[in-house]
Amino acid sequence: MRTLVHISDLHFGRVDNQLLAPLRQLIGDLRPDVVVVSGDLTQRARSAQFRQARHYLDTLPEPQIVVPGNHDIPLYNVAARFFQPLVKYRRYITRDLAPEYVDGEIAVLGLNTARSLTFKDGRVNRRQVEYLRQRFTRLPREVTRVVVTHHPFDLPQHLDRDDLVDRAPMAMEAFAGCGVDLLLAGHMHTSHSHNTSERYEIDGYAALAVQAGTATSTRSRGETNSFNVLRVEHDEIQVERYAWSENNAFTVAATDTFRRQGGVWHPAA
Repeated sequence: MRTLVHISDLHFGRVDNQLLAPLRQLIGDLRPDVVVVSGDLTQRARSAQFRQARHYLDTLPEPQIVVPGNHDIPLYNVAARFFQPLVKYRRYITRDLAPEYVDGEIAVLGLNTARSLTFKDGRVNRRQVEYLRQRFTRLPREVTRVVVTHHPFDLPQHLDRDDLVDRAPMAMEAFAGCGVDLLLAGHMHTSHSHNTSERYEIDGYAALAVQAGTATSTRSRGETNSFNVLRVEHDEIQVERYAWSENNAFTVAATDTFRRQGGVWHPAA
């Protein structure tokens, strides 16, 4: 079994500072095998905000898989937005825009969906998807395959489909072909766990899509600050949502278990 801590949408520049120490302490106590950070480390992609994010990441366990979000691209500096969109992210966070962690049980690959031409939407291209496909197909079947993005490939049906990453159907077909099991994303500041069968009708395949809320931002959008802990086995994934409580601590607010049957992840009965 592998334990993943999944945090997202930190938004340094708009953080609730009282959450930082308890979150850091709890993540350390959980002793995760991998810490996943699915984008929007900053509020406005400013150097001071990236430095704060870098300092905080340095206090968390490693290894870490970190991907950028749309807020990590400058908004008002037009020249930087279009000609050097991730220069500060690469300087302070990581130069690797396709990070990965692979061991004998799990493979976690990050994918950059942040783009200069959109203010909040994300996009994948065929080159990125082909790289993931080739990387995953070289792995033994028993390795659980995880893709990390900022923008989601799937959302509950009542949410706006415009918030899905562009070219998601193309990517999902490739993911089905190489057996991607788990999709981790943020962006919406909303927690949710479900399989992809309703939106993508792919015979014999449905991945598990897990959304993280915002771990530390004051921009909660109606949901309390939260993050996910995933306990991953080959045919079973448990998702625990930790939420900030009235006791000024992160506590388990919900637990969902999913089991694989063939190539489809189903909620456990």
